[in-house]
Amino acid sequence: MSKSEYLNLADIIAEEVADGTLRPGDRLPPQRSFAYERKIAVSTASRVYAELLRRGLAVGEVGRGTFISGDARRGAAALSEPRAIRIDLEFNYPMLPNQTALIAKSLNGLEKPAALDTALRQATSVGTPASRSIAAAYLSQGTWSPAPEQLVFTGNGRQSIAAALATVVPTGGRCGVEALTYPFIKGIAARLGIALVPMAMDEDGVRPDSVEKAHREAHLSAIYIQPAIQNPLGMTMPAARRADLLRVVERLRLPIIEDNVYGFLDDEPPLAALAPDACIFIDSLSKKVAPGLTLGFIVSPHRLRESVIASVRSGGWTASGFAFAAAERMMSGGTIAELAGLKRLDARARQKLAVDRLSGFEIQTNGKCYHLWLTLPAHWRSQAFVAAAARRDIALTPSTTFAVTPGHAPNAVRLALAAPTMDQLDSGLHTLVALLHGREDDFDSTE
Repeated sequence: MSKSEYLNLADIIAEEVADGTLRPGDRLPPQRSFAYERKIAVSTASRVYAELLRRGLAVGEVGRGTFISGDARRGAAALSEPRAIRIDLEFNYPMLPNQTALIAKSLNGLEKPAALDTALRQATSVGTPASRSIAAAYLSQGTWSPAPEQLVFTGNGRQSIAAALATVVPTGGRCGVEALTYPFIKGIAARLGIALVPMAMDEDGVRPDSVEKAHREAHLSAIYIQPAIQNPLGMTMPAARRADLLRVVERLRLPIIEDNVYGFLDDEPPLAALAPDACIFIDSLSKKVAPGLTLGFIVSPHRLRESVIASVRSGGWTASGFAFAAAERMMSGGTIAELAGLKRLDARARQKLAVDRLSGFEIQTNGKCYHLWLTLPAHWRSQAFVAAAARRDIALTPSTTFAVTPGHAPNAVRLALAAPTMDQLDSGLHTLVALLHGREDDFDSTE
């Protein structure tokens, strides 16, 4: 069957979704049955299903089958934006009740004409000598202290990821990522023309042998990982696994893009402390401070710094002068360190509440982090559970959002614990527990 013919079959399914013949949550037949019904080869049916998954019209869950997506009307996979929903367990930006006052105190004086005049001027990707020194001191952790000349800045963490990818992975190249990973890297890579290759994980994080396997089969240009408080599974990579992983990437000469956005919640020093020449370290202020006032950091090996700067400039990812001015004041004055300490306490309190309420269910998490991974009982599907929760004004994220390979998502959801008040979180967890004890058939879309 020609390429246009299997695409035509996918278009037919898309039309059936659009006209309501197929509805969100409907299960597609097994590929062999689909092939028999349509009088095509099983290999062709597989290509049709892969195209439906690629477009976001269908989602696949390991051991459960392929289902019409709840977001099928978009026609392509895309991440949503924060919604006006009562209990948001989808987006993970911690905001403490007193943090606005702390930030305002730190920024006192920035509104004065002389300070504001400087802040409103055009900034560069490398900031100023003062901003580099302040950022280097702020990012220092344990025995690791980056040199100020290693620093490059972007507007936020996503832009830092994009700049790092563009630096070490050519268009058409491949980057290894954890099999369940930060969702936005999928869109970033697609726009840069980069293919993501999933690497198997266990309870300690990405497995070194899976890095070797991925490189052997796909010839990777780099790997992207979150060694501390991994999103969505929450684990922090232990020292022994870090050493094993670094031995492998050093032998394979693979650069590591190390995303440390949740690292402030843990005490483990970054991989860059052990392998400064192999790691491009990334961080930002969105979690520590607020999503509306952020700055992205890239600590690059000296040999890659000029290339990173070129990527930031060509991508248009330079931070604003105001972001620099605000961040300098908060970093040097200790405000961010204070906020990080308070958020560590807040995360642990929320985590304890969630673990207590979900006792008896299968969860994977870390007592220090702001999210947890909930494996659903066999009588629930991930997408259906998310839809049932949404009808109760609770937003969750299905496993398909984090899965790199379409059709290979476990039957699970991620709960982000940062946004609701503690009372809202408790109420939402009680509702979810009631749902978990029910059955999918008890909660149809008409209720």
